[in-house]
Amino acid sequence: MPFTEIDQLAVNAIRTLAVDMVEKADSGHPGLPLGLAPAAYALWSRHLKHNPQNPEWFDRDRFVLSAGHGSAMLYALLHLYGYGLSMEELKNFRQLGSLTPGHPEYGLTKGVETTTGPLGQGFANAVGLALAEKYLGVIFNTPEFKLIDHYTYALAGDGDLMEGISYEAASLAGHLKLGKLICLYDSNGITIEGLTTLTFTEDVKKRFLAQNWQALEVADGNDLGELNTALRKAKREAEKPSLIIVKTHIGFASPKQDMNSVHGEPLKKDEVLATKKNLGWPCQEPFRLPEALAPHFETLARAGARAEKKWLKLLKTYREKQPEPAAKLGRYLSADLPEELIKDADLIFDKPLATREASHKALNLLAERVGNLIGGSADLAPSTKTDFTAHPERTLHFGVREHAMGAVVNGLALHGGLRPFGATFLVFADYMRAAIRLAAFMGAPSIFVFTHDSVGVGEDGPTHQPVEHIMALRLIPDLAVWRPADAYETFYSWEAILRTGKPACLLLSRQKLPVLGAQKDKIRDGVKRGGYTLKGPALSPDLEIIATGSEVCLALEAALKLESSGLRAKVVSMPCYEVFLKQDEIYRSSVIGRDLPKVTIEAGKGMGWKDMTGGKTLNISIETFGRSAPAEKVFARFGFTADSIVEKIKAFL
Repeated sequence: MPFTEIDQLAVNAIRTLAVDMVEKADSGHPGLPLGLAPAAYALWSRHLKHNPQNPEWFDRDRFVLSAGHGSAMLYALLHLYGYGLSMEELKNFRQLGSLTPGHPEYGLTKGVETTTGPLGQGFANAVGLALAEKYLGVIFNTPEFKLIDHYTYALAGDGDLMEGISYEAASLAGHLKLGKLICLYDSNGITIEGLTTLTFTEDVKKRFLAQNWQALEVADGNDLGELNTALRKAKREAEKPSLIIVKTHIGFASPKQDMNSVHGEPLKKDEVLATKKNLGWPCQEPFRLPEALAPHFETLARAGARAEKKWLKLLKTYREKQPEPAAKLGRYLSADLPEELIKDADLIFDKPLATREASHKALNLLAERVGNLIGGSADLAPSTKTDFTAHPERTLHFGVREHAMGAVVNGLALHGGLRPFGATFLVFADYMRAAIRLAAFMGAPSIFVFTHDSVGVGEDGPTHQPVEHIMALRLIPDLAVWRPADAYETFYSWEAILRTGKPACLLLSRQKLPVLGAQKDKIRDGVKRGGYTLKGPALSPDLEIIATGSEVCLALEAALKLESSGLRAKVVSMPCYEVFLKQDEIYRSSVIGRDLPKVTIEAGKGMGWKDMTGGKTLNISIETFGRSAPAEKVFARFGFTADSIVEKIKAFL
């Protein structure tokens, strides 16, 4: 379908709505929408498979605005296409309680596939989305039924491609031959500080070619025909992801065109009027659109409705001819889980076991019951124990790319149909923090497995011994941080993580830990609640000891030693601080009273524990960096032995 005058009018509608939003808010980024609106429109009007009436249609194409500061352009598109984003919402851009926040937020605004803003994250999310499409397509598609057959489109700017995460993600995407991943690169030569030549002189095209991408160029970012041709060519390449380098003018048609100030500064009223005049825009009043545009966008939107209707017919036939795969797909998409994820017969532990080893057993057991559980590590599977023994096809190999891994896992989770995880050592959670934070913000069911969770790492020394990381992760809102004490708690932590379907971190030990005992039901219910009384004295206790992970067995040993000297200690295991705090007051008080002295034991920074315990509290913690030595000697150096703990408790009381 050739482009006509109505298409150019539609492009300018996107531009003018965006500058009106930014001008009214007196805040925002007008430069990208003015420069990149033609590329976005060419994609949305001729290629993007989507249905505004059902934004969550499973076989839709995914559109990721990695350059999330250009949100006004996306909101204009969502409004024009009929996603239910009203003109009033556009007028409330960046205001409290609006559906048009400063950067796109997943779960808030219909049509937003992922939360973007931290540059490079969206690009890596797009790799995860494309990987999910390819993975599920291999499982469910047949020569007769291309049931899962959609593209992932990302829109990135210079800032996205400067970020290190984009290098890692692009390298992985090229290696995996994600041919249905297409990125439009807004190459306008401008950043906030000035010309990109200040810091960015690499040959981006050669870089992507070297990473096994197809790299195309559009010399004039205003040429809808040239943009359309490039998108068609990108879609014909089945074995390589495609980068379309679009040469644009930031702030196009405004008095600030090609100036760095237009990146993030609103245009003044007279500059907005001048921009509209330069565009030949017929409406001077803000937020006014020519009447011809409504039926035009309605026509474009109907194409998506027809595409979904056609797909639903295909799905109906698929269910008739392929009932078993269809039922399996239904389970994947519904996120339903078997009634029994963990059975008593699964829990046979006759010797001490590192929780990373217990996790490996749990993971491979769960793989038989949760068919869409997939994941892998950043080149550390032999150490993190996160490979699938019986189902190697479910093991993802991320390479030494922790930055990208976290964001790719988020993309896999957001796509739907999969339960993904990524694994590395806990100390490297710092590389992934932005992705973990965004997973928590979005409520994405991403699972982050972190082994080698304390100074128990031993001889690798303080560079590899996480000290501040446990508490640092707990500081992230809406993130559950699980630190199981033994094999039982590890199995039940996996069960709880999968059942809640919320973002979670699972922290696991390198060193072997004793098995706590045979009170399976007690442990199971306690883990589900985040914390529980593991050992209570026959008579009223004199103090409460609260511990997590590898320190729980130390707490039990110390409690026995205290009893021999006449002090009765209650021991509480706290595998998940966040889940425990969400329990009702009656339960929390039954586990942690308010009147008794309290001792917390955790091999990391102690900050935060007193917020939970209140009153008289002793934190047995590690407040400095670790040491390079065998694990037992490092623990002893920091006072993490039963005898040392007993001495500290007696001095405290």
